[in-house]
Amino acid sequence: MKISVDVDCTPEEARRFLGLPDLTPVHQAYVERMTKAVGEGVSADAFVELARQWGPMSEAGMQMWKTMLEGMRGGRDG
Repeated sequence: MKISVDVDCTPEEARRFLGLPDLTPVHQAYVERMTKAVGEGVSADAFVELARQWGPMSEAGMQMWKTMLEGMRGGRDG
């Protein structure tokens, strides 16, 4: 016997139903800080350090970001 149940709800409704916290203010603050940092022209190394402090990434994830940002810089110093 197989029983299927389809639930049609928004992500917000699902979050509330499951009792998960609303992290919208935290996400908004994170996005604002990252936008400000990028707008001020931080270096790739500074961005990597910011991401290391603000996000739970492994060293492999940090290396990926560093490589990507260095590629965006075009190999220039500074």
